Amino acid sequence: MRKNIIAGNWKMNTTLEQGLELAKELNEALKGKTLKCDVVIGTPFTHLASVAAAIDTNVIGVAAQNCADQDKGAYTGEVSAAMVASTGAKYVILGHSERRAYYHETAEILKTKVGLALANGLTPIFCIGEVLEEREAGKHFDVVDEQVKASLFELSAEDFAKLVIAYEPVWAIGTGKTATADQAEEIHAHIRRTIASKYGEEIADNCTILYGGSMNGANAAELVSKPNVDGGLIGGASLGVDKFMPIIEAF
Repeated sequence: MRKNIIAGNWKMNTTLEQGLELAKELNEALKGKTLKCDVVIGTPFTHLASVAAAIDTNVIGVAAQNCADQDKGAYTGEVSAAMVASTGAKYVILGHSERRAYYHETAEILKTKVGLALANGLTPIFCIGEVLEEREAGKHFDVVDEQVKASLFELSAEDFAKLVIAYEPVWAIGTGKTATADQAEEIHAHIRRTIASKYGEEIADNCTILYGGSMNGANAAELVSKPNVDGGLIGGASLGVDKFMPIIEAF
C-alpha cells in the first residue's frame, strides 16, 4: 500500500549538538499526535547514530543523505551502506540533484548505490528531476524517464517495490520557486505511468512519489491533495520544527 511520507533533508547543516536538539524537539512535537504520514529526517552522517538513539524511531525514521558506491575497503572518507544501516538509520537519500551536479554522480554510480542500500536493508529515497533549461525546452518528461530507467529498471519487481521516488524540479530547490500543484501532479502521474510500463499497475500504484521543490507550510496542503503527490522531500523548512510541523500536518 502506498505510504504518505514527509522527509526532511538537513543537507550540510547543524552541528551534532544542534542536530540532536532539533531531532528531540521534533520528537516532542509529534508525541501523542495521530499522523497521516510517516516522518523521516535526513541528517549528516555524523549525527545518525546519536539521533537514532535519542528519538522514538517508531515515530521518526532516520535517513542518511548519501552512501558510498563500494561495499567496504580503502576508500578514505566514504561511508558504506552497511555503516549507515548499523547506526539505526532506515533510509538513504540517493541521486539528489546536488550530488549529481557537484559530485558528478552518474546513473551507473547511482545504480550501484541503490543495490548496496537495498542489500543492507535500507529504503532508498531516489531523487529525479530536471533543471530549468530542460523544463523550458519541454524535455522534463524525457529527463525523469531516463533517470528512472538508467538507474532503477534493472531491479527486480520485488526490489523496486521497496523504493521511494522523490521528484525534485531542480529549478525550484532553494529558489523560492515551486512547481504548481498541477505541474507536480502532471509529472508525478507521468512518472507513475513510466513505472507501470516496466513493473505493472500494482507496483506503480503502490510506489510513493514525493515532491521536492520548496514545499512549505503555505503550499503543502494543496500539493499533497493531488492524487499522485504522496508527500515531500523538504530542505530548508525541515531545519525548524515551527516550519516543518505545518508541512507534516498538511495531511
